[in-house]
Amino acid sequence: MFTPEEKRTSAQKERLALSDKLIAEVSAADVILISSPMYNYGMPAQLKAWFDQIVRINKTFDFDLSRGDFPLQPLLSGKVLVVVTSSGEFGFEKGGIREDSGHLTPHLRTLSKYLGVDIMYEIASEYQEFGDDRHRISVANAKERAESIASELSTSSLASSSKKEATNV
Repeated sequence: MFTPEEKRTSAQKERLALSDKLIAEVSAADVILISSPMYNYGMPAQLKAWFDQIVRINKTFDFDLSRGDFPLQPLLSGKVLVVVTSSGEFGFEKGGIREDSGHLTPHLRTLSKYLGVDIMYEIASEYQEFGDDRHRISVANAKERAESIASELSTSSLASSSKKEATNV
């Protein structure tokens, strides 16, 4: 990973092949869709492993100590991220009763800049553990939000989009 590409051995190149492929896929994408459950209030290990393959020095970010306290800088930009989450509990949104307990979406927001994300949409399905009307309503709201985002993305020009963040309402 830290060895310059031209000095890598065949074994090093082979070890980084999946990472290179995933980075190429993200680099080529205009819209990235991540659908994930929230496990134990955070990111599942499989999703973290995916990010660990993509967030790579001199590929998706660079490092320069001359930038002072913020030496990391993303190298990709102009992408839209649509995040679909599911959780057994509820109230993880800003101002919700469990706002401080939901670590999945904030973690995704932090890492998304290294995917080149400028715009992030969130869709949440909650109350799964309860399995009652609140869950059914949450699923219906998530479907409606997904349709709204799909419509917006299909009619907008991503190249001329201004930087903004859309959050779950």
